[in-house]
Amino acid sequence: MAAIHRLQKLFRRSGDIALDKSDLKRLENFVRQKVQDLVVRGEANAKANNRDVIQPWDLPVTKGLQETIHRFRPLNAELQLTDYLAGLTGLPPSDLAIGHETEARFPEIAGALCLALAETFRITDEKLKNPRTQDWERAYRLFDLLL
Repeated sequence: MAAIHRLQKLFRRSGDIALDKSDLKRLENFVRQKVQDLVVRGEANAKANNRDVIQPWDLPVTKGLQETIHRFRPLNAELQLTDYLAGLTGLPPSDLAIGHETEARFPEIAGALCLALAETFRITDEKLKNPRTQDWERAYRLFDLLL
């Protein structure tokens, strides 16, 4: 429960967005799906290089996502979301093994996705405080285009 309050604090700081219980479920689904999408592409990259283990460099982390990871780190140092995010992402299914270093990156990637999502809400609607279903759907579509 404390982790949920810290996650809500992350969204308030990042985009002045208030999350309720239904939003938290949507957020969890969003993060799981986007991490899984990265693993799918990482798997393809590892296979293309004749490897049977997905390494961190196989994940298609864009420049923008990498910068968001860097911005998430100091917030995470304060809010302590790593354990919650690690439990949230778990170990996504893959035909290949996922390297330990790769798995260790998932909480930061998940945190950066949360941060980017909060900022996306703010960018798409500067006055938005409480995301509605259509706001979530719009954000999903944007991320699906880019990740």
